[in-house]
Amino acid sequence: MKNRVKNYDGVARRSRIDSYELKLNRSRIRRLFLLFLTLSSSLLISSCGIYSFTGTTLSPDLKSITITNFAMQTAGGPANLAINLNERLKEYYQRYTSLKVVPSGGDLVLEGSITGYDLLAIAPTAQDQAGLNRLQITVQARFVNSKDESKNFDQSFSFYQDFPQNQTLDQNESRLVPKILDQIVLDIFNKTAADW
Repeated sequence: MKNRVKNYDGVARRSRIDSYELKLNRSRIRRLFLLFLTLSSSLLISSCGIYSFTGTTLSPDLKSITITNFAMQTAGGPANLAINLNERLKEYYQRYTSLKVVPSGGDLVLEGSITGYDLLAIAPTAQDQAGLNRLQITVQARFVNSKDESKNFDQSFSFYQDFPQNQTLDQNESRLVPKILDQIVLDIFNKTAADW
């Protein structure tokens, strides 16, 4: 009977030692995995150059941006179209960058004009009528980066939204213009701050 107890105690003790070693090995594996993950992440981020989690590639020495009032150089469109574009641009840069929007003398300068506000008939039908109407807005933007002249550009940005031919522009303008402006602002931002 004593031999059985002794044997049982040895097996139980060995089982506890095996269990402890297994936990120790799991702990080591977990630590090694976390170390590998941390090193891989830091290597990946550092190899990509300047990067921020908002998606911008702006240099850290850029502190401010000046967005001058975009002029309305086209006929048609709501009277407040240029003001809406200016405010959307300023808000977007304030929200998605650490840049301070200043009235003049910014490290970055964005200026331009609205050059097109067009209503186009598209998708012709068999009866020579338009199947859809298209509202298209075009903006000419000039960008100056005082720290890196290779980033400067003067480019046209355009976007549109379609609406049914049996509806008027007045019925759709207040719904479509904000969508078009949002996309143009995003395109300008991507060109200036995200290098796309």
